[in-house]
Formats: sequence, structure tokens, C-alpha cells
Amino acid sequence: MKKKNVIIFFTDQQRFDTLGVHGNPMGLTPNLDHDAVRGTHFENAFTPQPVCLPARACLQTGKYASETNCNTNGSSMSSDERTLAHFFNESGYKTGYFGKWHLNASCIGPFDSPQGGYQTWRAANIPEFVSDAYRTVVYDEVGNELKLPGYRVDAIVDEAIRYIDENQDSPFYMMVSLLEPHMQNHRDDFPAPTGYSERYLDNWTPPDLKALGGTSASHLPGYYGMVKRIDEAYGRLKDVLKSLNLLDDTIVIFTSDHGCHFKTRNGEYKRSCHDASIKIPMVMAGGQFNRGGRFENPVSLVDVAPTLLDACGIEVPSDMSGQSLLPLVEKRDQNVRNHAYVEISESHVGRCIRTTRWKYSVKQVESDTYVDDFLYDLQADPYELDNLIGYKSHDGVVTKLRETLSQQLDDIGHNAITIQDAPSKEAGQRVVFDYEIEL
Repeated sequence: MKKKNVIIFFTDQQRFDTLGVHGNPMGLTPNLDHDAVRGTHFENAFTPQPVCLPARACLQTGKYASETNCNTNGSSMSSDERTLAHFFNESGYKTGYFGKWHLNASCIGPFDSPQGGYQTWRAANIPEFVSDAYRTVVYDEVGNELKLPGYRVDAIVDEAIRYIDENQDSPFYMMVSLLEPHMQNHRDDFPAPTGYSERYLDNWTPPDLKALGGTSASHLPGYYGMVKRIDEAYGRLKDVLKSLNLLDDTIVIFTSDHGCHFKTRNGEYKRSCHDASIKIPMVMAGGQFNRGGRFENPVSLVDVAPTLLDACGIEVPSDMSGQSLLPLVEKRDQNVRNHAYVEISESHVGRCIRTTRWKYSVKQVESDTYVDDFLYDLQADPYELDNLIGYKSHDGVVTKLRETLSQQLDDIGHNAITIQDAPSKEAGQRVVFDYEIEL
């Protein structure tokens, strides 16, 4: 049987609601929306760690950040960890990496050799420190600096397109990892292509940002301009697959490492339990994911690795904490977990459970001691403006979600934790019925 090609199209700090299928009315993502409708759309996808390096470790290994000791941006992924590239290499694939790596805190740009087992390398560890919107700098397999022409999104995708063309007769696995729509760090701005931010000066503002403000008024035009160019680049890559007759035989997943709350929940852009930080877009197309449909089940970035291996007939290792989503897509097995588990770091140490309705997060106060931090009812309060933690009416919800959190920690081999109650509050008119606790 012919092996399927695999492409991960990965962005940085992209909110889920930049996509039309998530309700954005601005027409930013027609190519992604097309694949979400014709392919497979995971409507409730979450990062397991809302900060760059830990999230990338989760994607590459299929494990949670605490399992690989990649808990902060100051970490480095051990060379002993097996990435997706290692598994595809062993299965006879050519493997390539393009763009942002950010899994080695000791390095900014070049490496002595490709990282993570990837054979072809056109990447920088932290491109926001060595490049700019119209000054794209990456490095090859032996550490040579390459300056690529064009806007950074286009420059990286052009390299990926060349790779596809050169390897069209061999099975390949590749990752296209864009910095955009992340800010350019040294200026703290969001540099869209020339003329693009001007299109979105009078923009739609998500309700959480409209209520809380932050930097959204000044930053959304550039952010949206970057998202628009990302979708255009994604469309160009899909056009290449179509022109080479590779479209149906190539699995393409689009997703992001985390979201962006524009300095509303803390002093920067992520590192919080809120959906603005942790909810991400996730669309898959090609292979078994054509006409897969839309799924409301909570899924995680940690599920990407086992899903892709499973879809390509490669045995999923038992030490991966993520689960393959392929049985769900193929309607063979609906037995997927009913929550997403998230670990918070840097702003504070936290642990979070997100179900389709409830959000529960705890904050570390000592080594294995935590305190209730947040509880949100996403059905009544989808933009998380009313923290319900401590309300007597919601004690049953907290009890249930604590049990879920404890079981999750046990499943991945973590020590049991003690959780202290938040100060109790009178509930007023609020009531939670027993059947609502399970939602």
C-alpha cells in the first residue's frame, strides 16, 4: 500500500477564533475554512501548555511537558526523546523541518546538526531573535546561515514547497512551523505584510477582548493581517499538492502552539488557563481525514503525534500520553477522553481541566499543594468573564473536576496533589443540577 505523506502546518500564538468556522466574520481564512468543512475539524482543540517551548515538546513527543521536563521556555528537550521525525525516519520516510524549532533554550539560531532527527533542516531555534518580517534568516543542516527572500511567512513556505517538489516521488513527513502571528519581540508589535494591517483597522473584536481591552485595539490589525497571509500561504501549499497529484495521499494538519489574550489575563499574551490562551485551531485534511466531519470532543496537541503515526500505519509507542483520534474520525470508537488537560508555567504553576462545558484550574502554593484558582461555566459564560470558584452552588462541579484532575495526574505518573478550597461564597440565585455536573 502506498505510504501517505504528512505535513504539519504549525503557527505560533494563533487564536482559534481567527478562523471563519469558529465565527470570525472577517473572511481571513477561506482556505482553512474549506478544509475544515470538507475535511476534519476538531472544534474543541487545546494546547497542553500555553507557552512556546513546552507546547512544541508536547507536539513532537506525544507527551505532556511535565513528562519531558520541558516546562518553561528556559528548558531544552532531551536528545533522548523520540520525536515524530524518528518514527517516520524508521518507516522509510524523508523528513524535513522548516521555520521555528524552539526546543533548545541554549541556542538562538544555528545547530551543529539537525535537531529532533529531521534529515532536512531550514530552521532557526528562535527566529524572532534572528529575523524580522522582511528579513528571514534560517540555518541548514550544518549550521550555514540562509537569508530567504520575501515576507517571512512566504519565505518559509517557499522552502517547504521546493522540498515537496523535490521529494514528490518519495514518502515524506515535514513540518512547516511559522513564527506568525506571534509578535516581533524586540518591538512588541505584529508586523503584517505591507498594506495588510490597513485592511483591518475597523476590525471585529472578540467579545473577551472587547470586554477586557488589553493591547487588542492597537495589535489586532497587524495580527489579522498576519493571519490572512498565513491562510494564503496554506492555500499555496495545498495548490502545490493538487498540481502534483498528491492532495488525497497527503495528510495535512493545521494547528497552533497556543492562543493570544493580548495582555488581558496577565502582563503578556499567553500563560493562562483561559480559552484565549489554550484553545487552538485544528483542521485535518487528506487521507482518512477527507470528509471526516466536525467533532466537539475535547482534543489536545498531545494527540497529534499518535494520530499521525496511527494514520500512517506506524505503531504508536505505549509511552505516548496522547491518544490517536483516528478511531473517532473513522467512527470506529467514540471512547476518547472527555476533557483536555493543561499545565501552566512561568506566570505561575497551574493545572487545568477543560471539558465541553466546564473549566477548572488550580494554582501551586507549595510543592504538591495547590489552591482552587478558576472555575468557569463555558455554557453560560463562554468568554470567561465570571470566575465561579468558591460559590457553594458549584461545590459538586469542583468535586467532580478535582477527581478528573487527580485521575489525569495518576495516569501520567505524577504525584498526588493536595488542593485547598477557595474562600466560600454565597451562591444567590445560582444552582447547578446533578445532570449538569457531568457535562
